Amino acid sequence: MATRPVDFRKGAGSLAAMVKAEYGADPFTGVVYVFRAKRADRVKLVWWDGTGLCLMAKTLEQGAFRWPGIQDGVMRLTAAQLGALLEGLDWRRMHGGRRAQAPQIAG
Repeated sequence: MATRPVDFRKGAGSLAAMVKAEYGADPFTGVVYVFRAKRADRVKLVWWDGTGLCLMAKTLEQGAFRWPGIQDGVMRLTAAQLGALLEGLDWRRMHGGRRAQAPQIAG
């Protein structure tokens, strides 16, 4: 996730170029990159789906997106937390799920 708001006039190509220039990441790996506007009610996502660059934009009709804190210069969310954020829910109440423990004895 981008750590500060971006100019929302930017399209998919410009946002992908920003991923490479400002974050040193490859925007063509399938990773979803999330950008926010100055107003907390708008978000854009950019990702490569294997055939082209995809852009999704969402504006909440009411309320604002709940943005995660910044750690080590980046924001990270699990898939469940990103889904909650895009629904306008408080992502902090979502967790990444529990890992199943392998049984100690077969049978």
